[in-house]
Amino acid sequence: MEKSDLRKFDIPDVPGVYLFTYGKGKNKKILYVGKATSLRDRVRSYFDDDLIVTRGPRIVDMVTKADGLLYETTPTVLEALVREAALIRHFKPKANSEGKDDKTFLYAVITNEEIPRVLSVREKDIDFVNKNFLVSSRGTCSYKVAYGPFPSGNQLKEALRIIRKIFPFYDTDKPVGSKGKHQLARVEFNKQIGQYPQNMNKKEYARSIRNVALFLSGRVKALRETLTKEMNQAAKEMRFENAAVLRSQLFALDHVQDVSLIREEKSMDAHAPRIEAYDTAHISGSNAVGVMTVVENSMPVKSDYRVFKIRGDFKQTMTKSSAKKKLQDTKRMNDDIASLKEILSRRLSHAEWKLPKAFVIDGGKTHKKAAELILAEAGIGIPVVAVVKDERHRPREVIGALRAGISEADAVLANSEAHRFSLARHRAARRLKRT
Repeated sequence: MEKSDLRKFDIPDVPGVYLFTYGKGKNKKILYVGKATSLRDRVRSYFDDDLIVTRGPRIVDMVTKADGLLYETTPTVLEALVREAALIRHFKPKANSEGKDDKTFLYAVITNEEIPRVLSVREKDIDFVNKNFLVSSRGTCSYKVAYGPFPSGNQLKEALRIIRKIFPFYDTDKPVGSKGKHQLARVEFNKQIGQYPQNMNKKEYARSIRNVALFLSGRVKALRETLTKEMNQAAKEMRFENAAVLRSQLFALDHVQDVSLIREEKSMDAHAPRIEAYDTAHISGSNAVGVMTVVENSMPVKSDYRVFKIRGDFKQTMTKSSAKKKLQDTKRMNDDIASLKEILSRRLSHAEWKLPKAFVIDGGKTHKKAAELILAEAGIGIPVVAVVKDERHRPREVIGALRAGISEADAVLANSEAHRFSLARHRAARRLKRT
């Protein structure tokens, strides 16, 4: 498909889902399903020159093969999210799953319990044949229905948070009613802030779960019709309090405040890229670790984080002598650069990992040049961005962001996330060494 082909589809500037297709009539195949805040802007983005950098060769191949486009509009981004999941599950397009492992997709499950819970569960932990899922070391839990797959775990969790404000449900770690100080405290707190059902009998709670199920299945039109019918019936029977609750739920459905989802979608429409950031942590050369973190569409992608145990010898001679401070600082910088080179070299050996639009490293021009040398030796022309810190380790300057085509804010976010993650992993390694 070519960009000029889009003229015949008259794509609107509204939220919805889109489907790239191939073939005609009964032989038509769905190649890819996606969602958007603006269908028009998102679909156009698939014909940008930097598509292979922002989305990878898998999507480029899909767009090249596609010869048709379908779309459905939705009132909100939230509805587009659940509709996307329903369509992916129905058509199982290869381009939506190729290149992803079983840790990527999440499902929203409704448990098969007297008081059902609504939970987000990774696909790898679900037994679809026996309809149960793994619950940590406590064994398995059966479920009534699973909705998904949702390509973005962050968006699913945000969606459930929004839905719960309209139709309250439990999402506790353990079955509702389980004893335990932490469990009881969490339930009571969430009841107080209106996130968990309060003063609901079993029948009312079952109705709330039914509404959640209709929403997650993508049948929001049917949900509106059901609520409208129940509201009119309640008013007819002069159950005005019930009618008011139903009216409020209908209003909330039509005025969903899915700001965070819109923000993420707009970031994607603005081509907010995938960024990889690197950092190291070691004290006196012990337990040296390096980390890779990922920010995509201005959001951390924690499932893609990686940890590297530094194999080189980075022992430092710590001294309080001011005469040796300059030598010590130079040695520390050299050690940091050596660590950075090792981490980047090992990262680049993973050809199966999607390449970012930019690499963000902690340091100045010297660190930046060292990283660029490693990339050049590997034949990779992706730009490097350096975040320079002040004496309090706060970002003072960002070098190369404009040239790399990313925002300084995203570079700083990626760098901060890498620093936080490296410290957390180092502390964990240090505690393990003490035991």
